[in-house]
Amino acid sequence: MTDKIDEYVNGVFAPYEGAKSVDELKHDLLADLHERFRELRAEGRDEATALTLTIDSIGDIEQTVREVSNLSRVLERQTVTRFDGTDSAGGDFAGVTTRNGRFDGSALRGADFAGADLTGSTFRGSDVAEANFDGANLTDVTMTASEFARSTFRRAILVRTDFSTSGLNDIVIADAALTDVKFRSTDVRRVVFERCTFTGVDFTYSDLRKMNFDGAALHSLKFDRAGLEGASFRGAILRDVSFRAWSRKYRNALRTVDFTGARMDKLTYAGLKGYGFEPAGVIVDQG
Repeated sequence: MTDKIDEYVNGVFAPYEGAKSVDELKHDLLADLHERFRELRAEGRDEATALTLTIDSIGDIEQTVREVSNLSRVLERQTVTRFDGTDSAGGDFAGVTTRNGRFDGSALRGADFAGADLTGSTFRGSDVAEANFDGANLTDVTMTASEFARSTFRRAILVRTDFSTSGLNDIVIADAALTDVKFRSTDVRRVVFERCTFTGVDFTYSDLRKMNFDGAALHSLKFDRAGLEGASFRGAILRDVSFRAWSRKYRNALRTVDFTGARMDKLTYAGLKGYGFEPAGVIVDQG
């Protein structure tokens, strides 16, 4: 008769097999049910009654198993996506879904993340030079204090991505819409931006000397306290762009910026004039 108990429990657990914690729950439950069946038989119950009472004692086990299975799979997934402190140089992560992954303090030089979904992941203090992030989803990814020299980000999804204080020499960001991306306290002079749009991007305290933003569409950007000597915004569109600092050095740097042919809204223009600098050759929207 106990084989019927096994048959019933196996049927309940069948859809959730493979998760370690579910297998452990099944083993413990079977042991408890066999013991309960023996106790009922010892009390004088016939086999059919003892079997019915034993199974009824389980309660809504399917709901419990489902919850344990879901939790188990989440925990297993989290374990798989922890690569902090590892040597994964040249690793193949192309096309994977690794949300909230941890790649902190890792060797990832030359790794391939093309087309990967890395939403919410972190790369802190890692060597990620010469890596491929083409087409990757980097929404809410923290990529701070790391080395990304010569890495590529063509067609990458860059939303609230944080590159602050990282090494970005010769990286290529192309055909991308940068939204609320942070480059704070970062040297971006050798970053190559190709056919990009910029919305809410933060360059506060960053080095942009001689950077070329000619023809770019810049909306709600921050260039506060940034190094801007010799930068060019020729023909660019500037909307709600912030240039703020109180040092004489910053004000003098603004005088070296080329805004020829740029179009800007009244607030951006007024902010520049507030530093005693009236950019020449700009078009100020009257709307």
